[in-house]
Amino acid sequence: MRAVGHSGVAAEGSGVGWHDRGMTELVGLDDVRAARELLAGVTRTTPLEPSRPLSAALGGPTWLKCENVQRAGSYKVRGAYVRISRLSAAERERGVVAASAGNHAQGVALAAGLVGTHATVFMPVNAPLPKVAATKGYGAQVELAGNTVDESLVAAHTYAERTGAVLIHPFDHPDVIAGQGTVALEILEQCPEVKTIITGVGGGGLISGMAVAAKALRPDVRIIGVQAAGAAAFPPSLVAGEPVRLPVFSTIADGIAVGRPGEITFNHVRKLVDEIVTVSEEDISRALLMLLERGKQVVEPAGAVGVAALLAGVVEVETPVVAVLSGGNIDPLLMLRVIEHGLAAAGRYLRVTVRCSDRPGQLASLLSQIAEHRANVVDVEHQRANPHLSLGEVEVALSVETRGVEHSDTLISALRASGYQVVFAAEA
Repeated sequence: MRAVGHSGVAAEGSGVGWHDRGMTELVGLDDVRAARELLAGVTRTTPLEPSRPLSAALGGPTWLKCENVQRAGSYKVRGAYVRISRLSAAERERGVVAASAGNHAQGVALAAGLVGTHATVFMPVNAPLPKVAATKGYGAQVELAGNTVDESLVAAHTYAERTGAVLIHPFDHPDVIAGQGTVALEILEQCPEVKTIITGVGGGGLISGMAVAAKALRPDVRIIGVQAAGAAAFPPSLVAGEPVRLPVFSTIADGIAVGRPGEITFNHVRKLVDEIVTVSEEDISRALLMLLERGKQVVEPAGAVGVAALLAGVVEVETPVVAVLSGGNIDPLLMLRVIEHGLAAAGRYLRVTVRCSDRPGQLASLLSQIAEHRANVVDVEHQRANPHLSLGEVEVALSVETRGVEHSDTLISALRASGYQVVFAAEA
């Protein structure tokens, strides 16, 4: 699914405070440049690494902007620090509050500690434990509330109203947008010849800021956003001409699982972003596997959706391309599941059930035939109690590592030719 925004160039910032501006006015290039000055010595200039697999697939230079190795593991600290550092002494005294599935939480916690204020962060009850632990490690008080970031944000608003703490919105604030836009300034310096920049999109803070900087300095650069198909709020919003809330949404890419675009970010995306596309969970899994295996990059699902779109071919791009790896905070347990899913999606991890006669030596014969085809059996499970089995039949559930789709097809064909009834796990 694709949704196309309207290209345009943001006017440079006038130097007027945001409390004097209409909230529909776009952030300007001067705002992004001012944010960069604030971030000097605070955030890292993250590396731009070449990707040989993507370059080969796209037929031209493709680079990875590695925000997964930024402080606190994602770009989020950029916007959080700019926002918090501009608070008055009285506001810092009251503390800050935020809502996040993890990356914004860590960015706010780190920024608050650097500025010298206290942070309270509301996170979904199912937030990855490593992200919760890391947020606490940066000194924030963590409260679990709601099943989604949207629900946690409601709790954060209530807390702010009750205590006077300043809400640090994860994306819908000009200071946050300006901070995130510094990623594009670095990209344009590291790869002056770039033609396309592609990045994941949740609420829209990162792509809004990047589009401001890129379109002001290089109007010819295409800015493409990618959402997970199961949590894609921007396409229907762009069609409707206003932010639209998804009734339900779900994706492994928890960092971009946002049910409704922000008011400010929506205006930026509509006016500055060239295209929004979506990718499937399988696409994301394949991208994560490729980044880990070929790129030696530990990336979370939300950070890999740009690469997923390039690998899946859901968008046409002009090279050189820069794909932003927006975060690297992945739960190790999720990584295990994603690797298995990615291997299966790539045809390298086969789960099948084989029905055969329940005779001595039958299992050894089956496993020998698999070994002859140089496939590796990961695990085996016998099942005799299935009511669909005939008397004297046994079901053998197998997990097998193969070299790819062609190898898997050859193995299945050989087993069937030998008289085995082979059923894929989803069909069993």
